[in-house]
Order: sequence, then C-alpha cells, then structure tokens
Amino acid sequence: MKNLSFLLLFLTLTAFAPNPKLTSTKLASGLTVGVPAGFAPLPDDGIAVKYPSPRKPLAVFSNPSGRVDFSVALRPTTFESFDYGVLIKIYKASIQRLYSKVDFIKEDIRTVNGRDYMYFEFISTVSDARRNGSPLAPIKKYQTVQYAILGSQLYVFTFVAPADEQAQWQPTAQAVMNAIVMK
Repeated sequence: MKNLSFLLLFLTLTAFAPNPKLTSTKLASGLTVGVPAGFAPLPDDGIAVKYPSPRKPLAVFSNPSGRVDFSVALRPTTFESFDYGVLIKIYKASIQRLYSKVDFIKEDIRTVNGRDYMYFEFISTVSDARRNGSPLAPIKKYQTVQYAILGSQLYVFTFVAPADEQAQWQPTAQAVMNAIVMK
C-alpha cells in the first residue's frame, strides 16, 4: 500500500511539473524545432571544432556552459520510412559500435506531430584504456537521438548532456524531440 501511495504522489507531482521552455526555430523549409531557452546557435567555427566531420550538421545549439547540445544533421539515404522496422536494428548496432558501452533506456518507432521517427534514449560510455600510464576516467553522456527519413534525406536529431545531469536534462531532451515539426 505504501508503494501505491508513493507512486500516486510521484505521478501527481510530476503531472504538474513545469514544461521546459522551448523557442520555435525554423531551420529549413518545412523543418521547425524547439530550442531550449538559453541555448544559442554555435557558429561554423565552433561546430567545426566540436563536430569535426566532412558533413557539418545543419545546426547545433548549445547551453551557456557548452556541456549540453542539441544538433540537427542531414545525410543522404536510399531508404524509405517504411524501412524503419529494419533500420532501427541497424542504427542500434551502429550506436553500440560508437561507444565502449551503451545502456539503452528506450528505443522505439514513434509518431511526433504526424511523422514517424526512430527514437533512442541511452547512456553512452567511452573508456580510454591507455597502454603507458593510468587510464582516464570514462566519459558518460545522456543522449536522445531521433531519426526521420524525408525524401532522399535522413534527418538526425541529437540531444547530448553529461550523464550525471540526466535528471535535469531528460525532460528538456524529451520536449525537444516532441517539438520537431517536419512537413
């Protein structure tokens, strides 16, 4: 009975928790995202340093400390949205190969604002096993990644925060992913 009372109290308190404040931002024709209050766009040179890649993200927004990012990237694809059932397994395996360890919190195909997305929420760990000296402390990140295919483009929406700040950023990450509008 105590567990039931605690659960009801928890649900009541979280139901009235304030929603994270988001600013609606148009990134391209037919693409609008919700950017968390206080986040600012990274300039091209900042993106190049933080996300070195031949294909730079469409946009990156960072909190004032620079420890938390929301990014949007585009990649060409030959897949279609009806391939999501197969692709979710492929993308999960790709995520697992990127890190030393991945603890998935949630993975599914979900609908947001009338469009289907592949969604992953996880804690990633990168460990550095040094040969000559003591190993560095592992780097742990809380991440949400949402994928959508529109035409011949794969849209990748990523929210990244330090794992020890997951409780603080999880509601914001989920709100950001739920605010994406693609037409």
